[in-house]
Amino acid sequence: MKAYAYANHSPEDALVPFSFERREARAQDVVIEILFCGICHSDIHSARNEWGGTKYPFVPGHEIVGRVSAVGSSVTRFKAGDLVGVGCLVDSCRSCPSCDSGLEQYCDNGFTGTYGGQDKIGGTPHKYTMGGYSNTITVDERFVLSIPENLDLAATAPLLCAGITTYSPLKHWKVGPGHKVGVIGLGGLGHMGVKFANAMGAHVVMITTSPEKAQDAQRLGAHDVLISKDSDAMKAAGTSFDFLLNTIPVGHDTDPYMNLLKRDGTMVIVGAVESLKHVSGIPFIFKRRNMAGSLIGGLPETQEMLDFCGKHNIVCDIERINIQDVNTAYDRTVAGDVKYRFVIDMASLKG
Repeated sequence: MKAYAYANHSPEDALVPFSFERREARAQDVVIEILFCGICHSDIHSARNEWGGTKYPFVPGHEIVGRVSAVGSSVTRFKAGDLVGVGCLVDSCRSCPSCDSGLEQYCDNGFTGTYGGQDKIGGTPHKYTMGGYSNTITVDERFVLSIPENLDLAATAPLLCAGITTYSPLKHWKVGPGHKVGVIGLGGLGHMGVKFANAMGAHVVMITTSPEKAQDAQRLGAHDVLISKDSDAMKAAGTSFDFLLNTIPVGHDTDPYMNLLKRDGTMVIVGAVESLKHVSGIPFIFKRRNMAGSLIGGLPETQEMLDFCGKHNIVCDIERINIQDVNTAYDRTVAGDVKYRFVIDMASLKG
């Protein structure tokens, strides 16, 4: 099945129009007409081979919202016309303890990413998966999600990565009423962390280096703002937080943040940080504090997150673009010049 997309052909290349073959639908497959696809910073890292191992030609995109155009004969959960989403993974081993628990993102044998993953299903000339900067995608029913009809479709697309990345740790650590939660960093992930923690009933504090972000943080649902460069304010806030969601995407000193936690408090790293500049054991041992990490979410939890968003009318703050502007959007994303996620209108691919 012919697909049309944007791809790059080397780390230095811009994304350009590209056509390729998707597999024909198997009995358990759902064929999706892609309507919108978010731009995640991981797309940029991968397209530019900043993490290594990228296979070219490369089609990014794992924040996909679309409409079902066809289903295989054994598909039971979806029908043509349904609004659906696809996130960061399109396959896993389906038999390990993690997969059996609905935690496919932690598949013991490695999940298949929506782009750049080893294609174990086959049916195309490529041995690796192609992402959502495309007009269509074919995905196994297990890895397709239902989109609540009351949500704005374009603004829903980033929920499939930025949304579940922040929702999952908040749920796992049982954030709720009576908890004081700090969200560190106000970007694509951080702004969703604020919205979710607020909707879960927590007292939410945005922790940022930028005083000018205070008004926006409060608009998004933060009750207070803590400027991390203000040493007196950080000291005064010491040992007062139950939970910290750390979305900083670059190396940094964790000690000032760890000192904000109460005894037995936890800071969870969700930014794709290759290394932390400084981690002292002192903040851990004196208050029995914890530092942990979290990676997206499994399919059951991602559906739970989407249903939660439908109930509370939560979507991402986005800037909608045509696909012809994707390379400029990449540069602006790297520069932090977006509030808070670019989303590609895939109707522009036909132009």
